[in-house]
Formats: sequence, C-alpha cells, structure tokens
Amino acid sequence: MKPFSLTNYAGHIQLHSPFVPGTAAGLSQTCLVDALLAELLHSCTAGDNQSERRALLDSLLTQLPPDTLSQQGTALLDALLQAEAAGRQITRVEDLPPFLTIGTTKVVLWQGDITTLKVGAIVNAANSQLLGCFLPGHKCIDNAIHSRAGVQLRRDCDTIIRLQGHEEATGLAKITRGYNLPADYVVHTVGPIVQGELTHYHSQRLADSYRNSLEITKEVEGLRSLALCSISTGVFGYPIEHATPLAIATVANWLRENPGQLDALVFNVFSDRDYRTYQAELEEYICNN
Repeated sequence: MKPFSLTNYAGHIQLHSPFVPGTAAGLSQTCLVDALLAELLHSCTAGDNQSERRALLDSLLTQLPPDTLSQQGTALLDALLQAEAAGRQITRVEDLPPFLTIGTTKVVLWQGDITTLKVGAIVNAANSQLLGCFLPGHKCIDNAIHSRAGVQLRRDCDTIIRLQGHEEATGLAKITRGYNLPADYVVHTVGPIVQGELTHYHSQRLADSYRNSLEITKEVEGLRSLALCSISTGVFGYPIEHATPLAIATVANWLRENPGQLDALVFNVFSDRDYRTYQAELEEYICNN
C-alpha cells in the first residue's frame, strides 16, 4: 500500500494556516452552552443544572458526526472552549525541567493533562478511523483531545481518511492543527491492540508509532517540541512495563539520528504508576548511556 503523505492532505485541511477561533462577543459560558444545546436538540429544554447541561453538551458533541455542527454553532463552541481553556492552568513546555538531554533536545517526564500543555504538538493515541472516541464520558486520551480541540479536529481527520480511501494502518501517523488546544498541532497515531500474548508484531508496530510520530514533525516548519502520550498502554492493552523501555529506546535513537530537530521532547503520563514506570526506565537509560 502506497503511503499517504502529508503533501496529499495538508492543503485540504489548511494545515499550514493559522487557526482563528470563532467568537461570540458578550455571551457568557452559560449562554454559549444553552445556544449549542438549542441547535443540537432543536429545543431549549435540557434541565436546570448548569454542570449537567455542560455534560449533556459534551455527550452530544462526542457522538456528533463530522461536519454536522453549523458554522455559527462551531463559532459558539470555539468561544466556549476558549473561555474554558482560559480558566485552566496551562503548562508551557519551556518551563518544564529536563529529566535528561539527548544531543541538544531537552527530554522531559511530565505527569499531567496533555490537553493543558502549551507545546508544538501533542500525540493522540487514535483508533483506525482517526475520528475520536464516540463513547460519551469515556476516559480515553482520544476523547479528551477531541472534546477540547473542537469539532474541526474530527472534520480534518475525516477528510484525511476519505482522501486516502481507507482506515489508518497501525503504526502510521497523521497531523492536524490543534484548534482550541494550547498545542499548535495534534499528531494522530494508531498503536497496536494487544489481546492475549505480546508478540514481535506488537513491538514493531509500537516502535513504528513512536518513530512516525517523530518523523512527521520534520515536515512542519517551526514545529520544535512534541509531547508523547504512552501509546497503546490504555484501552489498547499493551503492558506499560514492556511499552516504556521500547518507547524510550525508539525516541532516544531517533533524537540521536536527528540532532537539533526538536528543542524539547515530553513523555507525558497521567497516573502515578505510569510516572514511576517511566522514571525508573529513564534512570536506567541514563545509567547505561
């Protein structure tokens, strides 16, 4: 199968154009939620509790097919997501201390919400459709990223899949703008699904996911930092104790082979257990190198 490269889809999703979010001057977050619910439900009756109304909106958006929210609705959602982001603590990659340095690249281990990281690009552990998670309330990184980026992310991923004519193969990577996220871009990669015994195929495809996520940064001018999630170690079932050393070795090899390509590389983890696993493996890497 011939690779579907960035040049085949970049223009179709306006990858290299700055994102200008829609605005809704003078509307409060409450009014924005109500206006969006009115469009999606064709009704103004959705309960009295504001937090429940926002959760309902999130649930509806999670299940929304690409390109079904109106232009006005998209602008309203941009305004809501921008307002909500302004109320969160954003972490700048420049402010994070290095765990180690490989060549001139600062390598960081950071525990936190990847959707609050101001960085060149974040990596999303996607499914083969690249369309995000359609399960309301599902606690996966795919859902978190799509829900805070906005509907444009699903639209772009749908465009890519339609252009290439088939679902995304395991181990490859595509890139879109980050839209309402602090990150400028999102790299989408499909990691291997492990059901039963871990095999050589799984390790090869996981290494491909990391390598291709790194490689695609070379094709976007000015992209100087990348945050990697722990690919496939969630619902895809890859044991983190096996995935982590492979991830670190693959990334370290790529950084040595591409000196000066990135200023910062972040290993992002969410749980305490994952942090301890990465910390131990990075310390072992330092001892051996």
